[in-house]
Amino acid sequence: MVGSRTLTAAVGLVGSLLVSVALWWYFETFVFLLFLPFVPFLFREVRSDDADPPRTCPECEFRTRNDAYDYCPRDGARLER
Repeated sequence: MVGSRTLTAAVGLVGSLLVSVALWWYFETFVFLLFLPFVPFLFREVRSDDADPPRTCPECEFRTRNDAYDYCPRDGARLER
């Protein structure tokens, strides 16, 4: 099955080519409207921030996702999820 991002990129590419051909036919001049600068945004890796929520200090609001910290380095309070 094709991913939704891949499908979106393919539809954008085909759509921009169709618009380019239609403009070329109508105005008889070469106009190229590819949306290629947006393709890297479609294929970037998604961070799942919900899978690993940050741990927060109840005293000073220090936040970290690093598992090396069990206690706040600022005031020594135990970090909460």
